[in-house]
Amino acid sequence: MRTGPGAMLARLQDPIVAVATAPGRGAVGIVRASGRDLSALITAVCGRSLVPRAATYGAFRGDNGEVLDQGLAIHFLAPHSYTGEDVLELQAHGGPVLLQLLLARCLQALPGARLADPGEFTQRAFLNDKLDLAQAEAVADLIDASTEAAARSAGRSLAGVFSAEVQGLSERIVQLRMLVEATLDFPEEEIDFLEKADARGRLDAIEQAVQATLARARQGALLREGLRVVLAGQPNVGKSSLLNALAGAELAIVTPIPGTTRDRISETIQIEGVPLHVIDTAGLRGAHEASDEVERIGIGRSWQAIHEADAVVFLHDLTRRGDPAYEAADAAIAAQLPAGVAVLEVYNKCDAVGAPPALAEGAIALSARTGTGLDALRHALLAQAGWQATADGVFIARARHVDALQRTREHLQLAQAHARQRDAALDLLAEELRQAHDALGEITGAMTADDLLGEIFSRFCIGK
Repeated sequence: MRTGPGAMLARLQDPIVAVATAPGRGAVGIVRASGRDLSALITAVCGRSLVPRAATYGAFRGDNGEVLDQGLAIHFLAPHSYTGEDVLELQAHGGPVLLQLLLARCLQALPGARLADPGEFTQRAFLNDKLDLAQAEAVADLIDASTEAAARSAGRSLAGVFSAEVQGLSERIVQLRMLVEATLDFPEEEIDFLEKADARGRLDAIEQAVQATLARARQGALLREGLRVVLAGQPNVGKSSLLNALAGAELAIVTPIPGTTRDRISETIQIEGVPLHVIDTAGLRGAHEASDEVERIGIGRSWQAIHEADAVVFLHDLTRRGDPAYEAADAAIAAQLPAGVAVLEVYNKCDAVGAPPALAEGAIALSARTGTGLDALRHALLAQAGWQATADGVFIARARHVDALQRTREHLQLAQAHARQRDAALDLLAEELRQAHDALGEITGAMTADDLLGEIFSRFCIGK
């Protein structure tokens, strides 16, 4: 078992119980327990011993022997279980009241048992070496996947594809560290280390491999997180119509009355498996032009969404192009757009102006009403996100994984700089290799602080 300081480990001796299925009514509901010895619980609830890893049909009994339900019980003996401890799963009918009765019965019948914290079953799987940290996170990512591509990528991470790649990189760095540190330990040996061990060539190859893994991790992070896209522009330029067109549904009210949209409307769509969180905002204009206090609040929230966006679709109305007042208002909006946010210039209502307009390079003309130009916008959004449609073998990843790989690459680049010097500073080279190795270890949990583990597993659902 992995060990480490901190309050996180203080309650790991307690048996834990939770409802493992989603809230609400269903055909089947599962109550799950995990602990060092569940024999007392099995006898109390099932009335008999169970054959390990075999589904046994029977009655689930209350504290007075009454039958609460009939269903399947499965006993997994340690260490051959999800958590590495004894695990009992009771598969009953999925009524919320019934599941709460079974939960209460398990807590009563199992000495010292308590309700599981969010993610505690998977946390114990990690601490008992059943999963590494990247695989444990992939469990939650598979549950939360919003697209088929995200689900498949999470499945690859859960199967260990990402972890194996990280482990392979780690082993190559360790081998190089051993050579460098051995040379440091025996300075009397006149060995031209850099030449004979081909340290520069090895470093270059490792750095290129890390770069390739980083590129796939960025794709995986995009599949998990998606892109936050805000539709912005003056009132009545067609933002709500564009949201409806992208979503393929009437989500937003569309009228010719300026200021119809008073608050943000969000919808998650997918383009080539990449989730895009599209936000329609209130039309932007000066506070003194707003019709009432509600619209002024909506405009304020629009600007907040713009500052939090990954990309802004700045929508213009082609039918009003050339109007001095309209152009001045667009210029005022453009001047206030945050510098760090990517902006796509999009011109709506091309169906109403006849000949195709001459636009600046990169700008897109479309019609939210007819659908003309929507594909061009979709492709532009994917390009802005950095998605590569030909990416193979993408595994799900998180922002912390990308950060760890970026730091690994930076340390390797510094190591390369030291290795290229005429009188290479082997101690500095060894230190950069150590830090690169530690950064990689953060991904799988070999080098992970307790507070990070608490943050990761607290985001899981209860029962998983």
